[in-house]
Amino acid sequence: MTTEQRTTEGFSYTLERTLEAPVAAVWSAWTTAEPYAQWSHAVPGSVEMDVRPGGAWKATMVTPDGGQFPLTGSYSEVDENRRLVVGMDVPGKNEPAVMTVELAEQSAHQTRIVVAQTCGTAGERDLAEQGTTMLLGGLTAFLKTAN
Repeated sequence: MTTEQRTTEGFSYTLERTLEAPVAAVWSAWTTAEPYAQWSHAVPGSVEMDVRPGGAWKATMVTPDGGQFPLTGSYSEVDENRRLVVGMDVPGKNEPAVMTVELAEQSAHQTRIVVAQTCGTAGERDLAEQGTTMLLGGLTAFLKTAN
């Protein structure tokens, strides 16, 4: 399910999925470097994560056409197995792009994930939503093979 809305601060999107995995497995996949690299289309060995408020992360992502681009950022909120607020550094901007990931147990083997982000323009929102859709697809496939 995807919802879109225009806020007074920018353009936002929210993506929601039900994943066939326990909350702890989803959290671990999103916050541990090696599994994250496997499902997020990152260059192997490029992911570093210090998952705590104020902790930094970095990864080099691979685009569908084979290009590579480095990403960096930090964590502003970490509530294990429930909520992760991630900032991503954006060249030329003073403030990071902020993505919120929320997890909720649906059953012992199902997790509801909600990912939301607000962007400055409709174009930025569309690109961010496309990237997040790819991330959720990769996470879904990874969790199917990991369980």
